[in-house]
Amino acid sequence: MRPAWSVILLTTMIGAAQGLFLTAFSLHLAKGEAAKPFVVASCVVSLGLLVGGLIASFFHLGRPERAWRAASQWRTSWLSREVIVLPAFMGMVAVYVLSGSFIAGAVAAVLCIALFICTGMVYACLPFLQEWRSPLTLVNFFLLGTASGLTLSVPLAILFYPQFAGPLALGAFGLGAVAWLARIASLVRNARLRPKSTTASAIGINHPRIVQKAQGFMGGSFNTREFFHGRPDRVLRAVRWTFLVFAFPVPGWLLGWGGGSLQVFVAAFVIQFAGLLAERWIFFAEAKHPQNIYYQSAS
Repeated sequence: MRPAWSVILLTTMIGAAQGLFLTAFSLHLAKGEAAKPFVVASCVVSLGLLVGGLIASFFHLGRPERAWRAASQWRTSWLSREVIVLPAFMGMVAVYVLSGSFIAGAVAAVLCIALFICTGMVYACLPFLQEWRSPLTLVNFFLLGTASGLTLSVPLAILFYPQFAGPLALGAFGLGAVAWLARIASLVRNARLRPKSTTASAIGINHPRIVQKAQGFMGGSFNTREFFHGRPDRVLRAVRWTFLVFAFPVPGWLLGWGGGSLQVFVAAFVIQFAGLLAERWIFFAEAKHPQNIYYQSAS
């Protein structure tokens, strides 16, 4: 598939926002009013990321003025459900910040988990994309999002709740490692997949050797542009290694042995977020649409 930067930014930004909110709410439950400055700051940053992701999503729409129609198929579409849950989650986070109510926070936490499920299922529900049709898709969306949010909470803790920065850094290190290993598991799984369709099954001819000579038209089309990334293998390898190094090993080292200063923890989040952008690019690029058996081979 062709990675769209609008969707890449949407999913990484809201994932970090969700992880940051869950961290803040958990700390509020554990520490009460003592954590209030940290909770408020974290929720404000979370809302900023959610708004940024929502703005990015509009660049993926051909007709942004019709965006409201995306929610009309909520009975059958995970995308429509995501479109509904996202602003509901944003609204409840705002209510939680303004009221400080544990009930509002609990409702926001439920909506946060629901948003993780909706976002993951947008991709995991597609049976013809084997790379996405796996429980690992939901697991990775949840783990990578919560890990990045937890990493972001560490510099905020230094500013607003210093005594808890150490435990949050330790938690970010551990969860980042788990998320990294889970994503590697999905890479290993996807590398072993074999296409279920062939040129012979596509055209209904049972012959051992079928050679495609042309696409049937001279120029490109929506099919050749939107369902294949068009990048050589060396680019995919470079982006994959960028993700594998930046998503955890480097920020993990900074979190664990980087000195513990505010600048180091900010750098850990920035590097990890860059790695997650690369991860999400690979997530889309590695998905092999069945139609590419025809179009990619002759393009």
